[in-house]
Amino acid sequence: MQHHRLLTLILVAVAVTALLGTAESSQPSGVVNINTASSEELELLPRVGPALAGRIIEFREANGPFQAVDEILAVKGIGESSFEKLEPFIVTSGATTLADKVRLARSTGSGNAAD
Repeated sequence: MQHHRLLTLILVAVAVTALLGTAESSQPSGVVNINTASSEELELLPRVGPALAGRIIEFREANGPFQAVDEILAVKGIGESSFEKLEPFIVTSGATTLADKVRLARSTGSGNAAD
């Protein structure tokens, strides 16, 4: 009986791992150059809509190009939490290669809407 339970647990673990791998691989790949991207290209990033895309463009026009991706934290509306979600998809040089909107799963964290 113990052997049967162990086998069942292993099969469930393998199935869950396979499902998680599928979800991760369906995520769009590519990057957005925050120094050259249009509003439409910036909106492909997670948590970026028209208003935030406009603020990013206004910020770079007023302050010059971003030297490092973490400088985007100075843009109103981008906090640490948002930056963590953006960081894998943003660069300060090279071509924009992201072609599809990045949609992240909603977290069930503290419910704090401040960030």
